[in-house]
Amino acid sequence: MILKSFLLALSQIGDRRFRRVLFLGIGLTFALLVAAYAGFLVVIEVFVGAEATLPVLGEVRWLNDLLSLSSFIFMMVLSFFLMIPVASAITSMFLDEVAKAVEDRHYPQLPPVPPVPFWDALRDTVNFLGVLIGANLLAFILYALLPVGSVFIFWGLNGFLLGREYFTLAAMRRLGRKGAKELRAKHMGTIWLAGTLMAIPLSVPLLNLVIPILGAATFTHIYHRLESRR
Repeated sequence: MILKSFLLALSQIGDRRFRRVLFLGIGLTFALLVAAYAGFLVVIEVFVGAEATLPVLGEVRWLNDLLSLSSFIFMMVLSFFLMIPVASAITSMFLDEVAKAVEDRHYPQLPPVPPVPFWDALRDTVNFLGVLIGANLLAFILYALLPVGSVFIFWGLNGFLLGREYFTLAAMRRLGRKGAKELRAKHMGTIWLAGTLMAIPLSVPLLNLVIPILGAATFTHIYHRLESRR
């Protein structure tokens, strides 16, 4: 079921609505990360300034540049881990459009559903973004303690979060929030496995930017297959 759902989602990757969501997600993600980096540099400038006085060395002018370079390297490393969670969260705000494109093509017999209100989608996105960033920042502790298993921790953690969120958002369109949570709880093992399989390609540059779209489409198919079994 998971493989067939993924292949169906992959066959639709050229859909115009898929591309629109992809470009929106990437653009907003880069804008958010650049804004975060700019804010970090402002904090350095406020607390360090253009010059600083150090013991023995006296007045130095390169400290600010050093901190800026260090902060850039830090942000690049941080972005490697946060780029995909942030992109996934932002993409979730436009999941309704992806799900509608999937249903128009593969489930045309279904009655239409009203679009998700923008502010509801934004609220869910902010909540999901907070959970993703918080969980991945805490996971840095596990990465440091278990460096050999860091990749598996990353896959398992983000697989659980992505599967949980994307399935809920796909099911909520038809069942409401309560019904979606009940169906999710009943099939959490399948959903986690599917989410983990989605999370594995997140380690591959460029490909990882498409995964949120494919994930949203895949979980729309998975929802309909689980629902048809009921």
